[in-house]
Amino acid sequence: MEISEDPEFCSMIDRLRDEIENETGEVPAAFTELAATEDREELHRVLTAPGQPLWAREIAAYVLGVAGDPRAFEALVLLLNHRDPERCVTAAHALVRLGDPRTARAAAALATNELRIAYALLPVRLLAELSAPESVPALITVLGRRLRADDPHWRVGLACVEGLGALGDPRARPALEAALPHPRLGAEAQRSLTRLDPAG
Repeated sequence: MEISEDPEFCSMIDRLRDEIENETGEVPAAFTELAATEDREELHRVLTAPGQPLWAREIAAYVLGVAGDPRAFEALVLLLNHRDPERCVTAAHALVRLGDPRTARAAAALATNELRIAYALLPVRLLAELSAPESVPALITVLGRRLRADDPHWRVGLACVEGLGALGDPRARPALEAALPHPRLGAEAQRSLTRLDPAG
């Protein structure tokens, strides 16, 4: 599939165009040119040159990432931890397609960083999608911290519960059982428990 036909890319371009228009009232020609290029060396130059706007780095990182270019890795990980959830979604999409073996370790580090827990939803979901060796231990750790009934980040806990159910690893059983009494996590924890490998 050509990048111009990638629905996630098209959605990102529309979002970035709206952001630029809202901020400056005018979309620069450089935006249109960058959105149309697949020249990896030009994209890498944009990614590393000083003074580039965030929109330019995001486009360059995404296109390089889905093309499997490992030079996009660091930029995509930074975007995965961005305060804007839409940027996190785009970065996670590109990271899955990049297939870099460092991705799961980076997502686990972001998800388990309690200082950044407000931005951990997409790293948690990415860990479940990757199904890597780091996935289950990290999701268990994060879920264990989200079990207070008044925890403000319960959506992160819910994503952990869903991810552990999807992964089906029996090591998740104690963590999921601990989540059963939680008013917002309990029902999904019960569903996830039924999906665990009975061999465990």
